[in-house]
Amino acid sequence: KIVESADEVWGTAEMVLKVKEPIAEEYHRMREGLVLFTYLHLAADRALTQELVARRVTGIAYETVQLASGGLPLLYPMSEVAGCLAPQVGAHSLMKAQGGRGVLMGGVGGVANAKVVIIGAGVSGQNAANIALGMGADVTLLDTDLDKLRMSFWRYDNRVHGLASSALAIRQ
Repeated sequence: KIVESADEVWGTAEMVLKVKEPIAEEYHRMREGLVLFTYLHLAADRALTQELVARRVTGIAYETVQLASGGLPLLYPMSEVAGCLAPQVGAHSLMKAQGGRGVLMGGVGGVANAKVVIIGAGVSGQNAANIALGMGADVTLLDTDLDKLRMSFWRYDNRVHGLASSALAIRQ
C-alpha cells in the first residue's frame, strides 16, 4: 500500500526499515509495538536509546545481524567506509588551517611523512591502513590478534608495522 506521508508510514506500519538511525525530529513518530530495523549505533547515542526504551519500540540494529559463521554482513560495509574515511579526516585535521601541526601524510622532500597509528586490524583498520599507505604515511597497526597483524604484513608487502596492542604500545 502506498501512503501519502511519512507520518502515515510511521503511524500504520508494524515495522519500519530505515538506512540511518532515527533523528531527534523523528522520535515523536516512534510508538509502542513498532519494530524498527535500521543501523542504530546505540552505544554512541544515549538519547535514541532512551527514546526507544521509553516508547517501548523494538529496535533491531543492522550492525548486530549475525550469520551462523559469526560474520556481521551488514556491519562490514559500514566498517569499510569508516576505515576509508578515517585517514582522510585525519589528514584534513593535520592541516595548519584546521588547527593541526601542518603535517602532510606523504611528507615532502626533506620532511618526514606522517606517522599513523591504527588501533585494531579488523575491517575498518585494514581499510584505514590501505588509504593511509596510499597517502604515503608511515603506518603502524595495533591489534591483540597476531594473526591479523601477520596477514597485514602479507597484504601490504611488509609496508606496515605491527604491534601487539597493549596500554604500553598505545602510549608509545
